[in-house]
Amino acid sequence: MDLPATSTETTGYLNSLYCESLSEFGRPRLLPECEGWILERRIPNASEFDAMGCYPMFACSDWSKLQVDLKSIGESLVSLSVVTDPFGEYDLHSLRDCFPEVASPFKEHFVVDLSHDPISFVHPHHRRNARKALQEMRVELCENPLAHLDDWVNLYATLIARHEIRGLTTFSRASFEKQLRVPGIVMVRAVRDAATLGILLWYRQNGRAYYHLGAYSPLGYDLKAASALFSFSLEYFAKQKIDWLNLGAGAGAGTSAESGLSRFKRGWSTGTKTAYFCGRVFAARKYEELARAGKASGTNYFPAYRAGEFS
Repeated sequence: MDLPATSTETTGYLNSLYCESLSEFGRPRLLPECEGWILERRIPNASEFDAMGCYPMFACSDWSKLQVDLKSIGESLVSLSVVTDPFGEYDLHSLRDCFPEVASPFKEHFVVDLSHDPISFVHPHHRRNARKALQEMRVELCENPLAHLDDWVNLYATLIARHEIRGLTTFSRASFEKQLRVPGIVMVRAVRDAATLGILLWYRQNGRAYYHLGAYSPLGYDLKAASALFSFSLEYFAKQKIDWLNLGAGAGAGTSAESGLSRFKRGWSTGTKTAYFCGRVFAARKYEELARAGKASGTNYFPAYRAGEFS
């Protein structure tokens, strides 16, 4: 698929190659004024299309121009749903102008202000685990992430089996190959006796770094490779003059979701920032027809006619 070229300065989720890596889930579409990407999808049992933001969040270069792009869509799409970048330059009022149907707090993303010394905020338990783990392994920056594609795919298969992951985040090898080519990718690897114990993927973007995905071998879980990898990553990005890290949210839906992953990320963070779930209807009559046909009246899911799609 030939996509419109994006600026050589765009990296991470802003780059066209990232959206292209998700083309198994929809057709990439550029919003040209704000320079953000969405995925168009055919609606099941219908001839129409709707769209969603890319996983894990919608990012754009100029939030002030998002409304221009949305107005230009007309009724070519039935609806659009996105989860916003918590570091986006918007406020709730502007989001509700762009997404009059839904603009609500969705998840709290754990963030790190790297102007602070990690020793001042990283939980002592995490620091102890990192020190212990680093006695059992070494951590390295991977200069050529694609060289470790096989290791990454194998580790991610372990993650899928361990957590019974289904749906959008069961990425294919082809998708991962593209993700590892995206400008701004940073891969950090934990190794013991030439065996890969764990890998973290990050994207650098606009003076920040976003935690993308992480996966570990069974031995990596036992030896707490995650602690070693996060400790290394904080120190590395601080030296790279990165201002902020976005560690993402915990598992589960909603702002109050609590999990072991939430507790782990909280222990590395200096605070949180809110990601919003937003939805807009472009073709109101068709939206209502689809909702009625799918017997989706009364659901809080957006779009209503897709209720249960990821369950």
